[in-house]
Amino acid sequence: MADNAPIGQTHRFKVRTLDNISVKGLRRLPREHYEIASDMTRPDAILLRSHRLQQEAVADSVLAVARAGAGVNNIPVQALSARGIAVFNTPGANANAVKELVIAGLLMAARNLPQAWRYVRELDGADPGMEGAVEAGKKRYVGFELPGRTLGVIGLGAIGVEVANTALALGMQVIGYDPQISVHRAWQLSSGVQQALSLDDMFARSELISVHVPLMETTRHLINAARLSLMPAGGVVVNLARGEIVDSAAVLAALERGHLHALVTDFPCPVLKDHLRVIALPHLGASTREAEENCAAMAADELREFLEHGNIRNSVNFPEARLARNGRCRLTVANINVPNMVGQISTALAAAGINIADLLNQSRGELAYTIVDLDAPLPAQTLRQIRAISGVLSARMIPGTVPAGDAP
Repeated sequence: MADNAPIGQTHRFKVRTLDNISVKGLRRLPREHYEIASDMTRPDAILLRSHRLQQEAVADSVLAVARAGAGVNNIPVQALSARGIAVFNTPGANANAVKELVIAGLLMAARNLPQAWRYVRELDGADPGMEGAVEAGKKRYVGFELPGRTLGVIGLGAIGVEVANTALALGMQVIGYDPQISVHRAWQLSSGVQQALSLDDMFARSELISVHVPLMETTRHLINAARLSLMPAGGVVVNLARGEIVDSAAVLAALERGHLHALVTDFPCPVLKDHLRVIALPHLGASTREAEENCAAMAADELREFLEHGNIRNSVNFPEARLARNGRCRLTVANINVPNMVGQISTALAAAGINIADLLNQSRGELAYTIVDLDAPLPAQTLRQIRAISGVLSARMIPGTVPAGDAP
């Protein structure tokens, strides 16, 4: 939460949930200030997990959408950005769960565990020759050990860093690739992780690959025939990120000719799901009770900080913007990132005779966000004038402050 409690809190926020959200997360929204339901007509915010928001209209009352998870492919981010609606996710909240599944996937692939398990399940327990068949299977499913092998980790965010550090602890050689790694994640990354000069460099040097990047046009089919051909024979690919990051036809061809030993994927598809050397899971990456609780709690905290204080933390479309309360009321403005926007806002405030106690302006690509703490209440007419400025996507007074005059 932000530094101070809301000033004169009288508003009761309405949050619509579109999936089963962990109770631990919902408890972060105090009932005296929040109404939470799966069916409401004019919510202030939407809290969801995997519900496909593209398939329905988003009410014009919505100020923010928060996903209890990392990926936001189920949310129409661009359309919501054009309306000044902040979209939040929960990076790192499920990192341990995904990391554990990556390591489990590597072990299953290296030791041929799914195939061996299937082999034993199909044995006839009444057959007196079963013991001999078990010994035959022992020879048939010989695998390899992870220590000394080289793992390439694509994407060094919260999950990628944990995977890289854990693989090092298991005795593996680790190569990382992420041209946009943050300073925060770089501090968390072990110094033992080597840097790949490019993706092609990583594939050529890695016996195993684990990918941890969002799905975008630049990452679609990032793992393709050309890059798979660079890997040493007998390689393993782990994809717990998004299905379309991997070119399924290219992977199938590599498996068929024996160049690729195994694929571990959280995104089964008809082309690959029945292949004997594909370990296909039903999107289990973050499916632990702990991860669901962590994601829900983090998403609820983000919504609460935004709704009550206008602060932005972990938004996928708007910049980080956090300002301690310093004034009688607060104005927030989301706008297109163009010159003189702050000047026009300041001019409108000056015309109303309102002094600025504090101000923060941040930008991110084509979008910008401004927080203004004021020494006096903002007249509804002035708020309407600010909303009418060309390039302003949304503007609001934080609930708990009452604009002078009629409701805006």
